[in-house]
Amino acid sequence: MAEIRVPTLGESVTEATIGRWFKKTGDAVAVDEPLVELETDKVTIEVPSPSAGTLGEIVVKDGETVAVGALLGQITEGAAKPAAAKPAEAAPAKPAAAAAAAAPAPSQKSPPADAPQAPSVRKLSAESGIDAGTVAGSGKDGRVTKGDMLAAIEKAAASPTPINQPAASLQVRAPSPPDDAAREERVRMTRLRQTIARRLKDVQNTAAMLTTFNEVDMSNVMALRGQYKEMFEKKHHAKLGFMGFFVKACVQALKEIPAVNAEIDGTDIVYKNYYHVGVAVGTDKGLVVPVVRDCDRKSIAEIETTIADLGKRARDGQLKIDEMQGGTFTLTNGGIYGSLMSTPILNAPQSAILGMHKIQERPVAIGGKVEVRPMMYLALSYDHRVIDGKEAVTFLVRVKENLEDPARLVLDL
Repeated sequence: MAEIRVPTLGESVTEATIGRWFKKTGDAVAVDEPLVELETDKVTIEVPSPSAGTLGEIVVKDGETVAVGALLGQITEGAAKPAAAKPAEAAPAKPAAAAAAAAPAPSQKSPPADAPQAPSVRKLSAESGIDAGTVAGSGKDGRVTKGDMLAAIEKAAASPTPINQPAASLQVRAPSPPDDAAREERVRMTRLRQTIARRLKDVQNTAAMLTTFNEVDMSNVMALRGQYKEMFEKKHHAKLGFMGFFVKACVQALKEIPAVNAEIDGTDIVYKNYYHVGVAVGTDKGLVVPVVRDCDRKSIAEIETTIADLGKRARDGQLKIDEMQGGTFTLTNGGIYGSLMSTPILNAPQSAILGMHKIQERPVAIGGKVEVRPMMYLALSYDHRVIDGKEAVTFLVRVKENLEDPARLVLDL
């Protein structure tokens, strides 16, 4: 008998929701045949069958939330259908077993009330949703260690948690008048959309988020693109867009202002000496952010071809989890939808995100004369806990200077 378990979902992803089962109990399955669809806040993945045989008990139903490593179901060899009574008999034993596992050992010492938690413990607690205060500690004076948290997360994986939220955390609207209610359509949010909503609200509640603005004259970048776009497409088999210029401009600015490329870990600030830039892509299922790695080592052509490939696979639902992990800074382009100005929300745990907008011709003063130029507003949202206002403004000015004089990007100035 083979077990079907939730696979490792990638960095910072500790849970998933059952989207749907492709098979029913008793159905024959082949090796590597997709059995169940899992939804995370980043991507939807399919779990393949570990062996050939018959799908036995389905432990977790559609819509339930499960942790990494949780048992989803079982595969039995042969074509015989499993007896229906066995799952029903086994079900009542699960809550008791879970309660016994959760009960703390009476011999455990309690840590001092003012004992600080290790940064690794706080991080695991935030990512998994398990309160470190409820975990029995094995460290000095009963303190909770990283190993204790990992063990608690592994235990939690054994029993799926329902998706129902506490009533106090749900936003409830007033009922509509009968005439209006008859013309409304009520559609339940997908688990992906619920998770995105929760994560974005968590960022607003946690980070000291602030946005600073500037504008950039796109004349020189547009002229350069217009001159070389056909030659570029013939050689690299990809269109020359603006994103490659923006990525390179941001990387140069990140090198000068490293705080914008940092993140908070407990009481530490982690400065990252590598430049993995996330590029937000809109899909039918929601916004996803694939990551272009080591952008400081890539040419504009390599960045453009990578973005084109990631964008296509994002829209086709073919991105892998690890292709959306590890970003240090994010770009989002609302201009492709016509947005003139916005304040983007941080892509946690990153400390900054740059919003690009629509290029619009506007009159500007150039050398004492009014000229019409293609202008774009830029918006940098940042975590004020990590990045000071001076650093944020300086970063945005450097991006502006790099784009208005694109030779800087080629000469690395």
